[in-house]
This record gives sequence, structure tokens and C-alpha cells, in this order.
Amino acid sequence: MDISVVIPLYNEDESIPELYAWIERVMKENGFSYEVIFINDGSTDRSWDIISELNQKHPEVVHGIKFRRNYGKSPALYCGFERAQGDVVITMDADLQDSPDEIPGLYRMVKEEGYDLVSGYKQKRYDPLSKTLPTKLFNATARKVSGIKNLHDFNCGLKAYRKAVVKNIEVYGEMHRYIPYLAKQAGFDRIGEKVVQHQARKYGQSKFMGLNRFVNGYLDLLTLWFLSTFGKKPMHVFGFLGTLMFFIGFVSALVIGIDKLWCLANGVPQRLVTDSPYFYIALTMMVIGTQLFLTGFVGDLVSRSSAGRNDYQVEETI
Repeated sequence: MDISVVIPLYNEDESIPELYAWIERVMKENGFSYEVIFINDGSTDRSWDIISELNQKHPEVVHGIKFRRNYGKSPALYCGFERAQGDVVITMDADLQDSPDEIPGLYRMVKEEGYDLVSGYKQKRYDPLSKTLPTKLFNATARKVSGIKNLHDFNCGLKAYRKAVVKNIEVYGEMHRYIPYLAKQAGFDRIGEKVVQHQARKYGQSKFMGLNRFVNGYLDLLTLWFLSTFGKKPMHVFGFLGTLMFFIGFVSALVIGIDKLWCLANGVPQRLVTDSPYFYIALTMMVIGTQLFLTGFVGDLVSRSSAGRNDYQVEETI
């Protein structure tokens, strides 16, 4: 099979028939063998009924996954990736803002130009300014942290993947924003970008508005950076910080003690050590340093005993 199209959706019953007809036309014009996998993420409208009707008409092409409740885009993509069988996997949103006419170009970039992942870049957007400005800031931060300098839009729903990529990454939580970062961590570093057309929303309202998506996005990015850097070696960060804080606290307490002894030996009036705020600051630093060190030690024990401690991506065996 040439292409699997994976479409997560939530309450998009008005757009599904038009989207499928558009995909079908593009596929037939280009002679692709394909499948379309709809993941119904707990919709409360007629989305699943429409997917079922399409499956009855095109059982070899249209497939569906129905969640009992709304889990989010990342779980939907994870289940869609597990089901996908095409050599190239295309993801797109169901709201008709992603154009299926881009599929042939994305497919060629993966199959002919050798990219592992190609992300769409919507240079001209029809979103309100309240959404586009935070998105630009968010993408600039993601480029800096991930080291993927050539992507302008990490969160674009229109992407193409080599099949091996989607079978070797785990999309969880709200990590769909960082799939290029996850792919890079798994060893798929041929990551490209294609300028794509952004369609104005035709039906309904956006499901991804609000401040929370940006706050959560930054928190997820921080989590991903920390896990990728220290996930298998927590002692390197906690042990270092703990040792540093304990050493500073110990030296500070030692200086206070030596100063007190010198004053006593030379008959210089000096207040009690316990009356000095610096003593308690030094003591607190030693306690916190010890706790951080023990945290790193426990984290290392957990990492060594976890099921995925030796979960490395193997490209080929002979």
C-alpha cells in the first residue's frame, strides 16, 4: 500500500464526507493505493455514523477507530499509527483546513527525496492574530530546544512520515506538537518542510483555541527536553545539583565555624553561631543538596529497573 491517511477528529460530522471525497479524487488521479483511517475522539455528533456509512461503501479503504470518550489528539494519532499499513503515512485534520491536494507532493518528498518526515508549513494562515502570534513564539522556542532549525510550524497537522517513523515513536499525552522532536530522538533525522496551503475553516469552530494550549505546550516541551537529556541518567542532573549545593553549604558552615573559633581564641566578642542567619542558610543548602542527591540516586534505580531501560531503536539487523 502506498499511503495511509490518518485523520483524528472531534465533532466534524459536516466536513467528513467532503474531506473523504476530496482525498478519494486526489488518490485516483495519482494512481495511489491507499487507506483512510478516521479516529473518532469521543465525538458527540454524528461523526461515527458518517464514518460507518463510508466504511460500508468503501470497506477496503475506509477504516475507523472510535474512542469511548475524548482522550485528545496524541492518543488518536498513536492508535492511528498502530493501524496504518501504508509505506507513507499522511496525517491531516478533519476540518478541511488541510488540503488533500498536498498529498502527492508530500509523498514524493518521502519516497523520492529520502525524507523520514515532512512537516507542512502554512505561510499564509486564516487564523486570528491572537492565535498566530503565540504560535510564532512557540515555534521559535521549539526550534531552539529541539535543534531542528528548518521547521517553521511544529504543530501543523499536515505531515508525511516514512512508515518506520510512526512504528518507532510513541505519541502520548499532548506530544503531537513535538512529533518531529520525537522522530529525531529515535534516530530519524532527515526532517524536511513543505509550504502548504491553509484553507479557511468551512464548518464549525476550532477545537484548539485558548491559553491552555500554549501553557501546556511549553510544559510538554520542557518535559520532553528533560526526558531526552536526563531520562536515562537522572543522577547526572540531580546528583550534580545536590553535590554542588551540599558543597557550598558545607563550606559556608565551615567558614562560620572557623570564624567563631578564631574570635574565641583571640578574645574577640562574637555572637552565637545559631544567632547568625548564614548558619541556617548553609544548613538548609546542605539538607536540600542531600535530598537532591538522594532523588538522583532513586531516579537512577528506577531507570535501571524500568522495562524500557534498553529500549533502543534498531534500524537493521544482519
